[in-house]
Amino acid sequence: MNSATKKFCLIIASAALILTGCSKKPKRPDPSSTVLGPTGGGSLTPQDTTPAADANSGLTQRDPNIIETDDMIKGLLGAVYFDFDKSSIKEPERAKIQAAKDYLAKNPTYRILFEGHCDWRGTDEYNLALGDRRAAASKKYLISLGIAADKVESNSKGSLEAKKNATDDEMQKDRRAEIIVLKK
Repeated sequence: MNSATKKFCLIIASAALILTGCSKKPKRPDPSSTVLGPTGGGSLTPQDTTPAADANSGLTQRDPNIIETDDMIKGLLGAVYFDFDKSSIKEPERAKIQAAKDYLAKNPTYRILFEGHCDWRGTDEYNLALGDRRAAASKKYLISLGIAADKVESNSKGSLEAKKNATDDEMQKDRRAEIIVLKK
């Protein structure tokens, strides 16, 4: 094949590709049938895209403070709060431990972990010991309610998660024993 024939074949092949490769452009939808509407400035807000809750669906909104993993649930049961430099459980806080007992009665395969916390004042060693006493007091009270000792654990975080130079209200929230549900 000579070069003129090659050029001619190349031009024919290119023309065939161009003619067959071009297809009709898709038809655009009517603007009035789109989400934004005919003006193009419709109000698409998160409320517009959220499906309405069905009263019969049985779904409930979960508290955003509850953290659940495959191993544990944190924040489901309220924390037990303590006075400054104390590890004794106050009368109003005992209902929270009773709630933990009731939860274990409904979920017998789960266990409870009391995690002791302190405010930022005091040395690290002292706060770890105080957190341990708070968690142990909570554990002891739950066992006294009839829960088997092998279903309850205690741990101390001391002041590791406490807010430094906190206000009195913030420090009061740091003096606690978190009740964590252990699934495994």
